[in-house]
Amino acid sequence: MTSAQTGNSGRPGKSLLVLALFIAVTLVAGGAIGALTAPGEWYAALVKPSFNPPSWIFAPVWLTLYVLIGIAGWLVWSRDPHDPALKIWGAQQLLNWLWSPVFFAMHLLWPAVVVIVALFALIVTFIIVSAKIDRRASWLFVPYVLWVGFAAVLNISLAVLN
Repeated sequence: MTSAQTGNSGRPGKSLLVLALFIAVTLVAGGAIGALTAPGEWYAALVKPSFNPPSWIFAPVWLTLYVLIGIAGWLVWSRDPHDPALKIWGAQQLLNWLWSPVFFAMHLLWPAVVVIVALFALIVTFIIVSAKIDRRASWLFVPYVLWVGFAAVLNISLAVLN
């Protein structure tokens, strides 16, 4: 494999630094948005479906997912930093970061459904496109698509009930 294929210019240290950056940006941005838009009294007062998970589950799930998302982005980047899959990866990140402010800060349940359905579609698109580049990146998004699919159902249920 050439250095152009690995995206690390022949320097493994640079590639590991980029991996750390992908994970850090994903964790820090996601964590900051989560902290700034933490569910509060408004969310606590909503009528919730029976399958609403306990609040404590969200932090460890998102921590794990953000690490997997960062690694997947890095894997695609390391193959080709200009591959369209990386643009899909970036677009899904933006929608991921947009959902919490729309839902928790603005209290817009139905617009949040639109965001999360679009996010789900981009995640599926990334899985399909990245499978041709690096199957590991594709597989790393499977837990993410399952969680976002569940979150979409939960968001729709909350919108219907409230």
